[in-house]
Amino acid sequence: MERQNPLFRLFLHVAALLLAAVILAPLLWLFVMSISPAADLAAKPLRWWPATMDFSRYATLLSTLENSAGAAFTASLRNSLMVAGMATVAAVALAVPAGWAVSRTPQVGWSLSLVIATYMLPPVALAVPLYMALAKFGLLNNVFGLALVYLTILAPFTTWLMKSGFDGIPREIEQAAVIDGASLWQTLRIITLPLAMPVVATSALFAFLLGWDEFFYALLFTSDQRAKTLTVAIADLAGGRVSDYGLIATAGVLAALPPVLIGLVMQRALISGLTAGGVKG
Repeated sequence: MERQNPLFRLFLHVAALLLAAVILAPLLWLFVMSISPAADLAAKPLRWWPATMDFSRYATLLSTLENSAGAAFTASLRNSLMVAGMATVAAVALAVPAGWAVSRTPQVGWSLSLVIATYMLPPVALAVPLYMALAKFGLLNNVFGLALVYLTILAPFTTWLMKSGFDGIPREIEQAAVIDGASLWQTLRIITLPLAMPVVATSALFAFLLGWDEFFYALLFTSDQRAKTLTVAIADLAGGRVSDYGLIATAGVLAALPPVLIGLVMQRALISGLTAGGVKG
């Protein structure tokens, strides 16, 4: 095996530590703000670590008392999980057959390119027709209506990812299954999908993150706790004349936990999906 230069190995470790510091420093500062008393946040010079740690904001936001900030936050957290989850499941369910069809039939690849081209349109250009459609079907301020809107965003993206994943699976495997008597559905379910599961997991994770972080449509199409998502609820915390920056930081920490936990659980599948097709022999 080829030996690495010790200096090059040291450089890699230093670069990795610097990259980790750049990525984690804002998250660490967000946590420090969330446990700092209000006086420490306004102190000059700035305190890099609070003299006394205050976790009361977490109790406030996780409270379920009626008409409290915690009730609004937990309701928006539940709405975000429902909307992002439903949109992700629907997007992956549509993307698997669509991505496979485009991958195996290059002649219709133009249709996927045309759909993805809609991403070049600014969201505000689609806001009015989407609003009118939701209003006509009574889906304004509704988690199902918002999930449908998110589906229009996630389905093309996940289809493109799935198409790239299916491109890396040799067609000869599917042809051999057909020769052995397998139907199209059996070939897709037994042969192709297990090989594409890393890409499916990667697509689902990125789709969930896109739905979880979406703000513009959630702001336009929701108005109260029945459908308001977490991103809008956090913006509401900063909407008053006097903002509690520690409370906003606490909300940011809590909002970051579900995607982080899902990412940790799906880490191996995510790495496999991102590297699929990187080496061909």
